[in-house]
Amino acid sequence: MEAQRKPQFPPQTQPQQPGKEYVMCPLPQAINPDYKPSEKLNGKVALVTGGDSGIGRSVCYHFALEGATVAFTYVQGIEDRDKDETLKMLLKAKSSDAGDPIAIATDVSSEEDCKKVVDQVASKYGRIDILVNNAGVQHYTNLVEEITEAWLVRLFRTNIFGYFFMTKHSLKHMKEGSCIINTASITAYSGSPHQLLDYLSTKGSIVSFTRGLALRLVDQGIRVNGVAPSPVPDPTRNPHLALRAR
Repeated sequence: MEAQRKPQFPPQTQPQQPGKEYVMCPLPQAINPDYKPSEKLNGKVALVTGGDSGIGRSVCYHFALEGATVAFTYVQGIEDRDKDETLKMLLKAKSSDAGDPIAIATDVSSEEDCKKVVDQVASKYGRIDILVNNAGVQHYTNLVEEITEAWLVRLFRTNIFGYFFMTKHSLKHMKEGSCIINTASITAYSGSPHQLLDYLSTKGSIVSFTRGLALRLVDQGIRVNGVAPSPVPDPTRNPHLALRAR
């Protein structure tokens, strides 16, 4: 019975990072058909990094169902089609009172790019009520000796520096009652005996960042939480083993 419950995915690879969701087989399920919205986010403005696919797409969609106006980031060129499909989903899901969703191409490892994203969202909608730091990358490495300095710098700049940059500039447009949600990973707590040492190190950093930021902002009435998913189908983390991401 256990074997019957586990989905069987055909072997598949993608040559670039980040990957493309629309070529995955089967397609990841971003929508919970049994979800019952209750207008929890009416009037709220949400900014989600890496919202074009995977966890980010699902977050954007369900935020829209709850009444939020949604803006999300993506990687230009590689993620254009996924971005367009996500925008179509959001336009269909959004409430009549919410603003139209927007997608902003950016590189979250760059502080200048993060500031531009925040400024664009704040200029269009007037504020930011919810920030979801979600964008990240992952490659599978089996040995410490395989981890190069160049890759480690890129990994940390994307997976944790980007969280700092987006938070730093979003806070200027947040007020009491706003919230920040950071995507960590179960690997930050469980570790991995054979692989992902570089990746789980960034996720451990996110956990510490979340705890410290929560204490720092509590007096301002801004809530900070982290989520730690187990592996989910997501092309943006590891296109060579796309169905083992996160």
